[in-house]
Amino acid sequence: MDGIRQHFGIHDEALALRSKRNTILASNIANAATPNFKARDVDFEATLAKALPGGLLSTSDDKHVARPENLHAGRLQYRDPVNPALDGNTVELAVEQMEFSENVVRYQTSLTFLNRKVSGLMAAIKGE
Repeated sequence: MDGIRQHFGIHDEALALRSKRNTILASNIANAATPNFKARDVDFEATLAKALPGGLLSTSDDKHVARPENLHAGRLQYRDPVNPALDGNTVELAVEQMEFSENVVRYQTSLTFLNRKVSGLMAAIKGE
């Protein structure tokens, strides 16, 4: 089982995290007109690094400087608006749509990588 997890690499974790982020961003977009709604997001890189054993960047020697750990990794954070609305809503529709679109493209990329990995395993099982 561990060999399969190593074969998939970070793509299975990335796909799950991208799906969660899509839900958060869609919620922000849906509440763009809700007074006092605060836009939220998750730090994708920090959360993915925390989810992986050894992180994305690990040191190979005790003398190397370790990457500082993000204390907010995995937790929802509030987005700071560039132009806050008068009703207290911090959702900036253009920003949220851009983030959502970028996240969807990256989700599809992770899905493509996983599909190729599965296809490679299937070919190996069939002996092709």
